[in-house]
Amino acid sequence: MNRNLNRMEMKRNSLSLFLWTLVITLLISVTMSIYPTFIENQSRIFGMLNLIPKGVLQFKGFSDLNDLLSPMGFYAANNVIYMMVLGSIYAIVLASGILLKEEYNKTAEYLLTRPITRSEIFLTKLAVVAGNVFLLNIITSLAGFIATGLAGNEIIRLRPFLIISIYTFLLNMFFAATGLFISTLIKRSRPVTTFSIGLVLILYFIYTLSKISESVSKLGYLSPFTYVDQKVVSPDYSLAPGNLAYFIGISFLLIAISYRLYLHRDIYV
Repeated sequence: MNRNLNRMEMKRNSLSLFLWTLVITLLISVTMSIYPTFIENQSRIFGMLNLIPKGVLQFKGFSDLNDLLSPMGFYAANNVIYMMVLGSIYAIVLASGILLKEEYNKTAEYLLTRPITRSEIFLTKLAVVAGNVFLLNIITSLAGFIATGLAGNEIIRLRPFLIISIYTFLLNMFFAATGLFISTLIKRSRPVTTFSIGLVLILYFIYTLSKISESVSKLGYLSPFTYVDQKVVSPDYSLAPGNLAYFIGISFLLIAISYRLYLHRDIYV
C-alpha cells in the first residue's frame, strides 16, 4: 500500500464521507426522537398498523408489532434501513468510481508514471474504500446507539446492537466489493454512478417484494439484504454462520477477481 496515495485519496473523499455520515446520522436521530411519541400513542398507531397486510410489515424487519415497543426493535425497523440502503449506495458509488476516475479525469497517465505498481494502486484504493465504509459505520452506529438509549431512556443491550451493526457493515462492504468488480469490467472509462445506485435499489426492491408476497419469497435469496437478520429483540439473536460466510466469501471473491482484472485491463489515458 502506498502511503502518499492513501493520504491523497482519503483527503479527496473526506467531504463525501462527511456529508453521507451527517445525513444518515440526522435521519437516525430524527427518527429515534419520534419513539417517545410512538409509545405514548401506541394503541392508536397499532390500530392503524393492524390494517396493513402482515407481509408489508415484514419487509421492515419485524413480524410482531410488539417488537416496536422496544427501543432496539424500533431502531432496527426504522433506522437500519438508512444504514442498509444509504450506506450501501455510498459504498458502491465510492468503490465503483475510485479506480475509474483516474481514467475519466485524465490523471491515470500521471499516476502510472510514478514509482508505484498497479498492485499498490489497487490495494491502496481498496484500503481507502474499506476505511471510509468502516468510518461511516462506526460513526453512524455510535450515533444510533446514543439516540436509541436517549429515546428509550434506558440502557441498551450492547450485544444485539453490535450484531446488527456488524451485519450492516458486511452488507456495505459487499456492495463496495461489487462496485470494484463493476469498475474493472468497464471497457471505456466513464462514471457508473447511476448504474451502481440502480443496482442497490433493484436488489432492495427484490428483497422487499419477497417479503410482501409469499409466492415470490424464494426470490429474496438473490438479494444480499435477505442475509441481514434484523430480529434484534429475539433472545437467541446472533451472527448466523451461513450469513457471515455469504458476505465474507462473496466479498473476498469479488475483490480477488477485481484485483486480477485490474492488473491486466487496458488503462485509457
